[in-house]
Amino acid sequence: MMARLTSLPEAVAELVGDGDCVALEGFTHLIPFAAGHEIIRQRRRDLSLVRLTPDLVYDQMIGMGCARKLIFSWGGNPGVGSLHRFRDAVERGWPASLELEEHSHAGLTNRYVAGASGLPFGVLRGYAGTGLMEQRSSVARVRCPFTGEELAAVPALRPDVAVIHAQQADRDGNVQIWGITGVQKEAVLAATRSLVTVEEVVDDLALRPGGIVLPSWVVTAVAEVPGGAQPSYAAGYSQRDNGFYQGWDAISRDRERFQAWMQTNVVERASHAAGRL
Repeated sequence: MMARLTSLPEAVAELVGDGDCVALEGFTHLIPFAAGHEIIRQRRRDLSLVRLTPDLVYDQMIGMGCARKLIFSWGGNPGVGSLHRFRDAVERGWPASLELEEHSHAGLTNRYVAGASGLPFGVLRGYAGTGLMEQRSSVARVRCPFTGEELAAVPALRPDVAVIHAQQADRDGNVQIWGITGVQKEAVLAATRSLVTVEEVVDDLALRPGGIVLPSWVVTAVAEVPGGAQPSYAAGYSQRDNGFYQGWDAISRDRERFQAWMQTNVVERASHAAGRL
């Protein structure tokens, strides 16, 4: 089945359901903020959110009550400090308690790779000497049958939905990503369903050095959303809004200020954009 071109509100309504395991991936740039905001606007609940580096988009989703669990490998406001809505959920259960499953970057990446490869688990040399194998139910010891070496094993991760942002898609739904790449490819290949928001839809993809092409048959839906990564950036299209990351620290510290900001700048703005107010 080929990817279909659709709108962001329609894609989220169809692909993301309450209780789903949802991965919004993108590393440094191409963070799918617009898609995260649409999930907030559609009031999805009880999600298990997965992300290598949960930063502002997950702080917003957690603070707006979308999440019941976070599977992650590092969490913070890059270059600034803590995620205050994340901390409030963990420390005080507001707006809801948040279950945590923490991994290293390598551990979580290997979970995606195993899921994308159709394997039951991934193997890595990480976690050795840390005691984390005893503290994590999702990390186990395994002995190599060939060398006898003791390794760490992590279960395959297969999200219900993977959401990423990319620079371009063609009209057949083939997607191209370039610049810094994280685990977007692995997340899409591991997931049951996938949504890709893109800066633009073009007639033909001009292949870029070091770029990744996701063929149409591995993508469920594509939505054209210019600026869909802001306040992060899309290489070749936009720049990172560093001031916003700094300003978010003060906005997110106070519950009432956070809620007022989200209502004005995310819920109402997204609703107007969707033509539903």
